[in-house]
Amino acid sequence: MLYETPGLDDVDERVLGEIEGMRDRLRLHLRTPRRWEGQLRRNLTARAIAGSNTIEGYAASVADVEDIMLGEAPIEADQTVSAEIEGYRQAMTYIQRLTDAGPDFAYGKGLLNGLHFMMQGHHLLKRPGWWRSGAVYVTSPEDPTIAAYTAPDADSVPDLIAELVVWLNEGDLEAPALVRAAMAHLNLVAIHPWTDGNGRMSRALQTLVLAREGIVAPEFSSIEEWLGRARNTYRYYDVLAEVGGPVWTPDRDTRAWVRFCLRAHHQQAQAVQRQVETTRTVWSALEEAVERQGLPERTLYALYPALMGNRVRRATYQADAELSEQQAQRDIRELVRAGWLSAHGEAQGRYYAQGPGVPEEIVRGVRDPRPLIEPYSAT
Repeated sequence: MLYETPGLDDVDERVLGEIEGMRDRLRLHLRTPRRWEGQLRRNLTARAIAGSNTIEGYAASVADVEDIMLGEAPIEADQTVSAEIEGYRQAMTYIQRLTDAGPDFAYGKGLLNGLHFMMQGHHLLKRPGWWRSGAVYVTSPEDPTIAAYTAPDADSVPDLIAELVVWLNEGDLEAPALVRAAMAHLNLVAIHPWTDGNGRMSRALQTLVLAREGIVAPEFSSIEEWLGRARNTYRYYDVLAEVGGPVWTPDRDTRAWVRFCLRAHHQQAQAVQRQVETTRTVWSALEEAVERQGLPERTLYALYPALMGNRVRRATYQADAELSEQQAQRDIRELVRAGWLSAHGEAQGRYYAQGPGVPEEIVRGVRDPRPLIEPYSAT
């Protein structure tokens, strides 16, 4: 027996409808290919990877994650954190590819173990891709000697995973995709089938379920960035403890967990929608400014991330604009001379940020904070 999908009330249905409305608007924005779309998708993926790994104590900046995604050495993250990021990046890349897998796709134990090996293959002593052979506990954040949750016996893991796989392929198919994805997350993290990496795998499975059920692209539908924010992380652990119980107790009410996930999707959709709108506005303003300045149009690929507060590296610009190393170097030198970029760091740690010469009207209000709507505020 697994934790069961709860019924939804009118408030839940309203929240689901609002999320779907935001998704529809996002699909409309993305219907026509845009030149800025690749950089936006990479940034959103990096935010998701950074968020999920931060929950587990492997903190890395979004800029470092983007560097790792492009095969560049990160500037700040150490070797341990870089290995964790790279493993998760590999798994997420495969999940993105599975979005377009044909009708022969099916969930299976092999898929779950394969994704786990991608994430944890650098920890061979922890038997990545194999079910755990002993007891496992989720310890209290306040005191690691206290077990906040005790997972099912190792002997029961194969049967529980088999039941979960059947459910993923056949169970509750009439339920909204966001709800099914939340329940996949809850059941996998509660079974805790591996020695390590269970939280990241459960969050990745949630993203995979959404991707397979057509909830836009994974980088636009993941809630991992939202979960990685400190206040949300604390609530994440609290609601898992509240719903999951201190031990495997699948007859417990799971509505609080589903509502928590719907709230996360609602607020993450708000944030993504803002980022898409901001990207479109900034890119359009930059196009006009670059033309007035007489700069090559390709320099937008260096200027856009800088104006969005992100780090720009020569190799990243070279890849995004499809240039030679020499041409990328010349462009960046010209942008620095013009005051549109400013240089920081030395040698392999050299990067570029927004310079003092960028017209103020382009960036005015770009980074101003705005509150998120609380979807369940009326309940």
